[in-house]
Amino acid sequence: MNENTVYDAIVVGTGISGGWAAKELCENGLKTLVLERGPMVKHIEDYKTMHDDPWDYPFKGELTREDKKKYHKQLRVGWAPRDDVKHFFVNDLEHPYQETKRFDWIRGYHVGGRSITWGRQSYRWSDVDFEANKNEGIAIDWPVRYKDIAPWYDKVEEYIGVSGEVLGLSHLPDGKFQPAMKLNCVEQNLQKSIAKKFDDGRLLTIGRVAHITESTAEFEGRGPCQYRNRCWRGCPFGGYFSSNSSTLPAAERTGNMTLRANSIVHEVIYDDAQQKATGVRVIDRETHETLEFKGKIIFLCASAMASTGILLQSKSKTFPNGLGNNHDEVGRNIMDHHYQLGANAKVDGYLDKYYKGRRPNGFYIPRFVNLNDKTKQKDFVRGFGYQGGASRGNWQETVAEMGYGKDLKEAILQPGEWQIGMTGFGEMLPHHDNRVTLSKDKKDQWGLPQLDFDVEFKENEIKMREAIKKEAVAIFKAAGFKDVQAYDTETGPGLGIHEMGGARMGHDPKTSVLNKYNQVHDAPNVYVTDGAFMTSSSCVNPSLTYMAFTARAANHAAEQFKQNKFS
Repeated sequence: MNENTVYDAIVVGTGISGGWAAKELCENGLKTLVLERGPMVKHIEDYKTMHDDPWDYPFKGELTREDKKKYHKQLRVGWAPRDDVKHFFVNDLEHPYQETKRFDWIRGYHVGGRSITWGRQSYRWSDVDFEANKNEGIAIDWPVRYKDIAPWYDKVEEYIGVSGEVLGLSHLPDGKFQPAMKLNCVEQNLQKSIAKKFDDGRLLTIGRVAHITESTAEFEGRGPCQYRNRCWRGCPFGGYFSSNSSTLPAAERTGNMTLRANSIVHEVIYDDAQQKATGVRVIDRETHETLEFKGKIIFLCASAMASTGILLQSKSKTFPNGLGNNHDEVGRNIMDHHYQLGANAKVDGYLDKYYKGRRPNGFYIPRFVNLNDKTKQKDFVRGFGYQGGASRGNWQETVAEMGYGKDLKEAILQPGEWQIGMTGFGEMLPHHDNRVTLSKDKKDQWGLPQLDFDVEFKENEIKMREAIKKEAVAIFKAAGFKDVQAYDTETGPGLGIHEMGGARMGHDPKTSVLNKYNQVHDAPNVYVTDGAFMTSSSCVNPSLTYMAFTARAANHAAEQFKQNKFS
């Protein structure tokens, strides 16, 4: 690679947002350099555990004590990393960060980023979400509305393949869906119970998930979901959407993409005389060599907190406190979703029924509070939804003393009783003092300042958490389930792995970092399209919204480029 080459665009990051930025810019004819801080992961070729079985791992996939030390913060999420997928999560000893207040930062540094391991739940926002800040006098108003983003939701859903059920809800708009996956018999029972026992608009549906269920030629080499439920290892069939199986190959097919892995971008270069960004500074992850690459347009898609860190490090005469930070807004308004609290229960009956395959999806109960006068809550604003599932399992087979010989063999062949559980995902408000800063004295192995998190759940979030548990218990008890128990795992913000904010969109440069097209107000050839741009958080999984905004911003950038606005 030649450092003297001036690329039409530079994309930082290869995850959900970076892949879409690369695809749209390249398909619009822009010569695009894509930089990833981690190693290369090639689709199929580098999914080294994709066909492994549980018995291929000692300790049933549990990490050794030595590995648990390496992943001590990643392990806070409870279900990851495990031995079969630890290579897709960062080593916390090699990639440290600081916590003035607890923040559970779950990361994957490699080509494809967390698009390989994401949960794939894909929901649209509505104007209930885009207008909430303005209507409630909280934080600042979004500079866009649903009508601005709806066409881009269409484009993204049709390209990645989202399966789901049409519901006709104004607060959870329907999309361009593939055929929905099926609920099992217990989930169908719960669906009927909710419809019968509650009159506040709550309902249950199958999750809207980025899995192809009906293959067509338009998916360019991707096949339908095989119901293996080994998604986070990388899918050799391309059944679910990832950058590796979809957007990055599309960008590569144009001949306009140059991809460089092991490239830690730490600064956007801003030219004070030209009043624009001219490139990025990079440290090679392996050699520690310092490099500079030139570009006319910069897209920051490194993930919300990483992109925020890059902005804070990008200092110049014009921006002494970081790019776009002359009004002290970069790094503020950090958000996440509530996670790992809800309810579990046992279900009598249905012992003559089972299910086919390992469905990589669960049921979804959309938001049903604070939508109208009838559902208005006195203790908190905004809302929450639930994701869950029912299954059969027999814990006795893991205990040798529970049987032996013929009895053991027969017990292992019989599935256990039905169990059901669900966890709430609730909205977190954009509190101005929830922030991330650069550590003044702690640096990483490349000499870069570590991020320091000062983020917490406040009164609205604490009261919402109580409601999430209460309503989950009420739903299961109304269905007649047994041994209903609420649960609430000790957690901090970040554990939902939906971290947002740090460079929010808005109308006014004094109170926001980005305009309605994701451009830095005072440096319009710099776009930020990962979770950093979020002005509020809604209660639905945000990745579909990141993709829609990224596609919109990349096409806006391409139009501006063709009009010589960035020359």
